[in-house]
Amino acid sequence: MTEHVEVRRHIGAPIDRVWARYVDHARWSEWAGTPGSKLVVRGTPDENGVGSVRQFAGYVREAVTEFETPARLAYRVTRGMPFRGHEGEVTFAVTDDGTDVVWRCHFDPIIPGTGAALRRLVTGTFTRALAGLAKDLEPRPPSGA
Repeated sequence: MTEHVEVRRHIGAPIDRVWARYVDHARWSEWAGTPGSKLVVRGTPDENGVGSVRQFAGYVREAVTEFETPARLAYRVTRGMPFRGHEGEVTFAVTDDGTDVVWRCHFDPIIPGTGAALRRLVTGTFTRALAGLAKDLEPRPPSGA
């Protein structure tokens, strides 16, 4: 059975900054909580664009399949997870006070009966990553305020 995940996050920063930070695959370890993030294959026309492959934790790989600056990135997991057919997209929309980000995916668990647990795992991963992105980009109040 196909599982679906959707996580939404408002980030109080301009869309161009949010997009640039999100698509810099080599620097995800700085904000997303994904150790060992790196770009293993360069894409086109941007190095993080279509055809690029990002790697996390030394074994999970994702290939970028669509890259629409600064509004949408689509990808598919190619290795390292206990499911097949994982395809995802992240969309970015301008708001009056920043950027709304929506991260969606769907996948089929390899082991029957593990769908709910995998859905919780993926939802938590997306939620933590977007919280880290917001923390990295949103202005911080002056100390003592």
